[in-house]
Amino acid sequence: MSEQCYWVLRCDNQFFIVTDESWGKTFPHGQATDYGNAGSPLLIGKWQGLPCYATEIEQIPEHVPGELTLLRPLYGIGGAEAFALAGRASQLMDWRRNHRFCGRCGTPTEMKSDEFAMICPACGLLAYPRISPAVMVLVSRGDDLLLARSPHFRPGIFSALAGFVEAGETIEHCAVREVREEVGIEIANLRYFRSQPWPFPDSLMIAFFADYAGGEITPDPKEIEAADWFPRSALPPLPDQASIARHLIDAACR
Repeated sequence: MSEQCYWVLRCDNQFFIVTDESWGKTFPHGQATDYGNAGSPLLIGKWQGLPCYATEIEQIPEHVPGELTLLRPLYGIGGAEAFALAGRASQLMDWRRNHRFCGRCGTPTEMKSDEFAMICPACGLLAYPRISPAVMVLVSRGDDLLLARSPHFRPGIFSALAGFVEAGETIEHCAVREVREEVGIEIANLRYFRSQPWPFPDSLMIAFFADYAGGEITPDPKEIEAADWFPRSALPPLPDQASIARHLIDAACR
């Protein structure tokens, strides 16, 4: 098989990118057989008009000029499309690695040929890639925006509020609950912004604007290190451009 393609190669949770564009644009160009010995590759979409495969490798290819990078910096290196493609690859490779055995009977699973699903040959249980929906809410009060920081953020960074959707919960109910739980205020006029796959490890971020409807900011000390109202003209340090949080905040300031 001599199909021309691109490769998303992951080595020790980092991604191999080319440093000489004669070998490809961001990801290495080659044939579909080039890395077949690294395991069964996954066809994850297209890059630069050609099929793109993803696979794990034990060491970087010696014949291709390139280097390893973590997933998040790929946004600045190759742009939003490269970041999204590598994120999809990361989620699918993690899913396949984490579902090698049936969760019901323990039998080794097999990957279906017609869809992304691991099937148990003994009991027929299907395991699809995990997607964890999370809601993000940017609350406004006149000219002010409510921003908060979690203890796991980089020092000084503030962002919109966010939390995972619970079982049996709508995304609208999740938005109201998360804001109430994290900072103790009520919101109204929830308005959808847009969504973003966020492969850390398998989230789907669903972002909203909302209006302040009452209450005093009372941060939950388990979740929120600091929270406050900031005028749009004097915002604190914000998340980088890779995240939907930054796009949400930027949109509110236009």
